[in-house]
Amino acid sequence: MSRRLLTVAGMVLFLVGGASAQTPSPEAMDAARKLVVATKLADQYRAQLPALLLSLKPGLVQDRPEIERDYDAMTAMIADVYTPFLNTMIDQMAAVYANTFTVVELRQIEAFYSQPAGRKFLEKWPALSQQGAQIGQDVGRKAADELKQRLTEALRQKGHKL
Repeated sequence: MSRRLLTVAGMVLFLVGGASAQTPSPEAMDAARKLVVATKLADQYRAQLPALLLSLKPGLVQDRPEIERDYDAMTAMIADVYTPFLNTMIDQMAAVYANTFTVVELRQIEAFYSQPAGRKFLEKWPALSQQGAQIGQDVGRKAADELKQRLTEALRQKGHKL
């Protein structure tokens, strides 16, 4: 009986492990890429380039105006170097989506983000996320204060000096 259970468990682990390592189908990747576009993830990755160039600037320019002028002039040309990295980020994120959701689910999610409510959600998401983080911090701090107070009282009632 236990040998049969081990065999079945081994087969399940093999099948689950193999399924997660599979390459997504072309249909799944196509649907996932459309989702990446609908969620404007590619735009977010593209927006990283100016910050990246700005972070590289001090080390290369070294407070030398003549280098800074040339650096600034070259940044438009150098954007082409970023394109393959941008495409890699998009493809890898599409693969994550394709491995996480079915083709039907990807299409449903993409349809939501293509509608006015989905676009509004994407537009408002940064502010909502920030507000949510602030709420979490505020409530978490209040909860920690209350928990500390109650635990301190309970420990004192047990005779501990705090």
